[in-house]
Amino acid sequence: MAVRLLKQFLQLESSSGILLFFMAILSLILANSPIASLHQQFTHRFLFIVNDGLMTLFFLIVGLELKRAYIDGQLSRLSQVALPFIAALGGMIVPALIYYWINYADSMALKGWATPIATDIAFALGVLSLLGWRVPAALKLFLLALAIFDDIGAIIIIALFYSHGFSVLYLCFSAAMVFMLVLFHYYSIQSLFPYLLIGVLLWCCLLHSGIHPTIGGVFVALTIPDKAHESHSPLNKLENALHPWVAYVIMPLFALTNAGFSLSAITWDNLTDKMVLGIALGLFIGKQVGVFLFSWLVIQLGFAKLPEKSTWLQLYGTAVLCGIGFTMSLFLGTLSFASENIYLAEVRLGVIMGSLLSSLVGAIVLLFAFYKTLFFTKHGKHPMKELHR
Repeated sequence: MAVRLLKQFLQLESSSGILLFFMAILSLILANSPIASLHQQFTHRFLFIVNDGLMTLFFLIVGLELKRAYIDGQLSRLSQVALPFIAALGGMIVPALIYYWINYADSMALKGWATPIATDIAFALGVLSLLGWRVPAALKLFLLALAIFDDIGAIIIIALFYSHGFSVLYLCFSAAMVFMLVLFHYYSIQSLFPYLLIGVLLWCCLLHSGIHPTIGGVFVALTIPDKAHESHSPLNKLENALHPWVAYVIMPLFALTNAGFSLSAITWDNLTDKMVLGIALGLFIGKQVGVFLFSWLVIQLGFAKLPEKSTWLQLYGTAVLCGIGFTMSLFLGTLSFASENIYLAEVRLGVIMGSLLSSLVGAIVLLFAFYKTLFFTKHGKHPMKELHR
């Protein structure tokens, strides 16, 4: 049951990533077309609804997948968690340091330090799906687990750094809502309605408390009851009902409202702008260095092993793909400069540059690794030993 649900999740995310790509292109086309003003009006009108409202459902899905992965056993043992967790940690630390190093002299630009730390699981799995059976299934699971930990890191950063103007009264109301959700879970209430009702109230309280309201989705997810290998549990019902909407409606809407910017004013100065370079290099260089270096360390120290049937070169190619930061990077960048909209074009340009470079180079490395392994196998050599040299 767990394997079937995981395959469904991977297939859904992969096809969603392809749709996300086309919606991002559409957003760019609209932003540079004769109807650019209409697209801009649409963006301004729906930005709050999408980024603060609908993205809560995205984080709800992240929380549900995390809980299911733990309960079904995919992330229940230290040996399963160590590699993607440490890799995700490296993939957050190094990009942030690169961005800081490039922009340390500009206090305004430093606000965007968190922009390049996230991996877009839909886009990354979309690229892997194009490579098909040429990529070991264990690497896809590694990327999925890493992206989940990545999203958890982003959630913590949002809670710590993108919350402001705290209201003690609404914080108390929010705590009361969370307490009610915990009580529902403790008494094993199986109906989804009470959880969702309190979830809506929690979102409203968080909105006025100073904490970003999307965090409410995670609180609700972690309290939804579930049992291992049960296909009709409340958690599986909610995930199966919401995931297609998140994958095929909410995420494409996010791309449509957040990816577009005018190309007419872009010059060489824009491409070499420190903020743009910080984001692009953070994603393309920082992600691959952080993920691969930290993975190498934890494997060499004996705390984890290479994903099954994978080589170091394939792991490196996957690390490069982790630089596809599209959705969460745009989201974090938008939060970073919520009051300075003039910087959003630089954010979007940097994210798109870094994500495109990561997707192209990552796919090339993985294809090269596959054909190199195939060559060694045909010539009677052991591919793992050859690739370790």
